[in-house]
Amino acid sequence: MTPETGRRAPRTGKSWISHWDPEDTAFWNDGGRRTARRNLWASIFSEHIGFSVWSLWSVLVLFMTPQTGFDWSPEQKFLLVSVVSLVGAVLRVPYTLAVPFFGGRNWTIISAAALLLPTLLAVYLIGSPDTPYWVFVVLAATAGLGGGNFSSSMANINFFFPEREKGVALGLNAGGGNIGVATVQLVGLGVIALFTLDGARLVPLFYVPFLLLAIWVAFRHMNNLTGARTDVAAQLAATRDRHFWIMSFLYVGTFGSFIGFGFAFGLLLQNQFGLEPLQAASITFLGPAIGSLVRPVGGRLADRLGGARVTLWNFLAMVAGTAVVVFAINADSLPLFVGAFGVVFVLTGLGNGSTYKMIPSIYAARAQDAVSRGEDPLEAHSYNKRIASSMLGLIGAMGALGGVAINLVFRESFRMTESAAPGFLAFLGFYLVCAAVTWAVYLRRPRAAAPGTADRTDDAVESAQR
Repeated sequence: MTPETGRRAPRTGKSWISHWDPEDTAFWNDGGRRTARRNLWASIFSEHIGFSVWSLWSVLVLFMTPQTGFDWSPEQKFLLVSVVSLVGAVLRVPYTLAVPFFGGRNWTIISAAALLLPTLLAVYLIGSPDTPYWVFVVLAATAGLGGGNFSSSMANINFFFPEREKGVALGLNAGGGNIGVATVQLVGLGVIALFTLDGARLVPLFYVPFLLLAIWVAFRHMNNLTGARTDVAAQLAATRDRHFWIMSFLYVGTFGSFIGFGFAFGLLLQNQFGLEPLQAASITFLGPAIGSLVRPVGGRLADRLGGARVTLWNFLAMVAGTAVVVFAINADSLPLFVGAFGVVFVLTGLGNGSTYKMIPSIYAARAQDAVSRGEDPLEAHSYNKRIASSMLGLIGAMGALGGVAINLVFRESFRMTESAAPGFLAFLGFYLVCAAVTWAVYLRRPRAAAPGTADRTDDAVESAQR
């Protein structure tokens, strides 16, 4: 820190970029786009591995049967994956702060290296069925480190791209990470098919070389931005804004559903329909795969049509899809359940993209409003970008908590009724509330709004989303 200013001294070196202005078209076309895309693809790879490690136990619980020495109840398995999901959600808050403190490239290297711990612990635990349950829960929880990667990655990429391209960039980054849930389930399917349930240790071992590759890719192809700024003050400012809580609520409905269903899908197939591990694994990967692949589509639709409009219709479609899932469970129809649940997964992916696009749009509109009142354009955009970056990470954390809630609801649903139907009915009601909130806050036209009121800001937000 410099004694004159009390600020951190400028950081220099080959990996640091001191001038970055993606909103400048000339700068963007003259090398800025190329650099941003290089960082994006490296970030996607690292985040993909992070999601895979985070989701390891949603696959490993399929191997945990009496045949392999694990006589665990469905409630114990749902609780285990809930704890892993919880740790990932909580870590997203400090991970957001890590990017400006360490640099996006540096933190990607550190966070990828940290994933070696839960991966190697999984190798040990899955081969030790006599280990006490509570030890399993505590040590398996370290896989939550992979969940924290999402927030730091998204906050980092948010700094690299101009406002007009953030929907697609953030969608690609998030979707590429999200599909790690499906990838690890495919790895599990392959291991079961080739080595039976005795090959469980091969699932986490498969990821060790890919973690080393992710570290090398980040070291070789990513950059740090000296202008990336987000801090505790920015996070506190974000939490004082009503839009933070509203968007967190909506993201619980989209991403919380995606990650919660992704963790629970295999257990649902085993406990609701009595499928064997190989049968469950052959289906489980489909939902997270299609949900991840369509996430960039949700971002692109939000860029063109407006994030609020896409989000509203998406939640209404999730209500309908969930109703069919409940019908399929009551009718004991596995094909209908898989088909309807697949549609719901698609909708969670679309909603992930559209809701995440809404976040930077809110603060782009705020910056425009500040400039129109005579504030310095550079300061207004810089301040609001800091808040938006903090909000991206914090809302990511809140959304992941939704995944915890989903698995806990399933746990209670099976404990009380031995069926997932009551749990899905609860989710259906929640999606209806999410749709109502989206319409009331971001789409309903106020009858009258004085200049400078919150209603005027909401109007500007919707305009910025289009």
